[in-house]
Amino acid sequence: MVQKESEHIKEVILPRTIHLVPLDQLDGYDVRPGFYEINGATAIPGGVNFTVHSHGATSIELLLFHREEEKPYAVLPFPQHYRIGNVYSMIVFKLNIEEFEYAYRVDGPYEPEKGLIFDRNRYLLDPYAKAVTGQSQWGVSSSSEKHYKARVVKDDFDWGDLEAPLLPMEDLIIYELHVRGFTKHESSGVFKPGTFAGLREKLPYLKELGVNVVELMPIFEFDEMQDYRQVDGQELCNYWGYNTVSFFAPNTSYTASREYNREGNELKSLIMEFNQNGIEVYLDVVFNHTAEGNECGPFFSFKGFDNNIYYMLTPDGKYYNFSGCGNALNCNHPIVRQMILDCLRYWVTTYRVDGFRFDLASILSRNEDGTPMSDPPLLQSLAFDPILGDVKLIAEAWDADGLYQVGTFPSWNRWAEWNGRYRDDLRRYLKGDAGMAKAAAQRIGGSRDMYGALSRKNASVNFITCHDGFTLNDLFSYNMKHNEKNGWNNTDGANDNNSWNCGVEGETEDPAILELRRRLMRNAFAVLMCSRGIPMFLAGDEFCNSQFGNNNAYCQDNLTSWLDWRLLSKNQGMFRFFQYMIRFRKEHRVLRTNISDGALGFPDVSFHGVEPWKRAFEEYDRYVGVMFAGQEQGQRPEAVYLASNAYWEELTVSLPTLPRDMHWEIRANTWVEEQKSGRIVKDSLAIGPRSVIVLTGTTG
Repeated sequence: MVQKESEHIKEVILPRTIHLVPLDQLDGYDVRPGFYEINGATAIPGGVNFTVHSHGATSIELLLFHREEEKPYAVLPFPQHYRIGNVYSMIVFKLNIEEFEYAYRVDGPYEPEKGLIFDRNRYLLDPYAKAVTGQSQWGVSSSSEKHYKARVVKDDFDWGDLEAPLLPMEDLIIYELHVRGFTKHESSGVFKPGTFAGLREKLPYLKELGVNVVELMPIFEFDEMQDYRQVDGQELCNYWGYNTVSFFAPNTSYTASREYNREGNELKSLIMEFNQNGIEVYLDVVFNHTAEGNECGPFFSFKGFDNNIYYMLTPDGKYYNFSGCGNALNCNHPIVRQMILDCLRYWVTTYRVDGFRFDLASILSRNEDGTPMSDPPLLQSLAFDPILGDVKLIAEAWDADGLYQVGTFPSWNRWAEWNGRYRDDLRRYLKGDAGMAKAAAQRIGGSRDMYGALSRKNASVNFITCHDGFTLNDLFSYNMKHNEKNGWNNTDGANDNNSWNCGVEGETEDPAILELRRRLMRNAFAVLMCSRGIPMFLAGDEFCNSQFGNNNAYCQDNLTSWLDWRLLSKNQGMFRFFQYMIRFRKEHRVLRTNISDGALGFPDVSFHGVEPWKRAFEEYDRYVGVMFAGQEQGQRPEAVYLASNAYWEELTVSLPTLPRDMHWEIRANTWVEEQKSGRIVKDSLAIGPRSVIVLTGTTG
């Protein structure tokens, strides 16, 4: 008796099997209510669970399609008793995920002035779709009759015993790249150009260069053909991908082969191998708007589920446009906030993504009426979410409507920022503008005037170049943008580039100008690598890649945007200089963080002019010296001095006095391309015009 009772209790607590029994039949399919807390379409034993929600819908239909067909072979209306709250959930039995695609039709009120635009005749893409069909081949335009549909993904990727690198923020060296453009040019020498697999082939190169983070421009599913046009015979498209179609699905056009129902495996293999080699992978994510645009834009997903919830709308039902792309996602509405959190959690748990850079992140801090919030719920949720606890969060802390939050972005000591002031101040200083020495010193020293040492630790992502703007080569080759090939009469792109052509606009054969340009590039990178904060630079800068003066190459799927790897052999000296400075930064932790509040009688960071211990910089000053000092436990104290001369004549500089048993040693000098460290200097230093010297205090 006792034995039988214990067996009964055991079976109740730990049932040996779970029986999901069909309860109804729809269009010939056995169905039953599904799992309401699992959004999207999920394969389960015996069938597929479909869960979708809408606040304003009156009914929803599930449409099943044979692969690549446009008319559904089955229409399954969700029974009303399958609805709990605003969630519709249904298990459909005996579905083979490899044999169908799916979409929804949603019915509800049509009151545009209230933002309600339900249309039961439209096929809608699941907002939680894990794979999108119809756009798998880059550059092939879908028929106008085609609709976005989704596939169910089988997540069977074996991560083995992979452990994430979990690099400290202070140690990051970020390399920003475009997946297609990085290897598309035939000179890349890869077997699968323009794909995740092609990027994976370049892993040995990235290790040789020395970077430890790759930041991928948008890889969420987007339609590069959405804004396709021709200008002067040149095909233009949505090359960059800042126009998201689906937040949970990888861009299938970036795969080397079709991955039916296993979409994402090629990207997972890339992330796995990079992580195994100590390189983290960050995604540039676009939650500020979607590809649906404004009233004149497409209608394929969010508009049909809950237009007035997913988008910020004016009182008369129009779209706010803080993104410059037609609409703004209503990020701090609870429904949208949950979707974004679910999305990021998915990319971290399913793809093992190490970090995210948020495009136009100031939109994520706006209220539903568009006004800025002091403590935005979304940003706070992401900052404290347990799943995202080890993930790097980086904000582009501005938007297209003038909300500029660099230095003030809501952070909870968790968010880092693209430091736009570092870019602007250093560009102006390096080309020799008057009155920029003080600002340059502050930026090099870690922007302490913007980021508190305790409240905003590791907040500054320092950069001089990124995808948006001139390459490093073009920064010192063009005074003006040259975006004529974009088709907008050169009206697009930023006008405030703070660039300098060194005397000739664009390409030249003048050896003196070419040498000056190369020295200015070396100056910029030496300063970047010797600045407190997290350095980031644009792929191709290390071998003088050019976009021919185009500072907004968002539509250029051609040599304008593709890296020309022939330049690597041509500019080996520049590549070696980048390698050298990256290695130097890694060797000197005092450049990366405050180790001990100073050492050798010096503070952690100090500023200097041609005479040491500069208290104030004048309008005419174009020399900046920044010294970092510290001592790690059990190690000798160290000092690193960055001498930067933006003046057009040679200067004699007096150096801070070291203890008697130490001397200054030159470790880098941009006056020459090849670096030979070890030249000892005493109390003063001659520094050439427009050049940078890096010194270390050495014992002996």
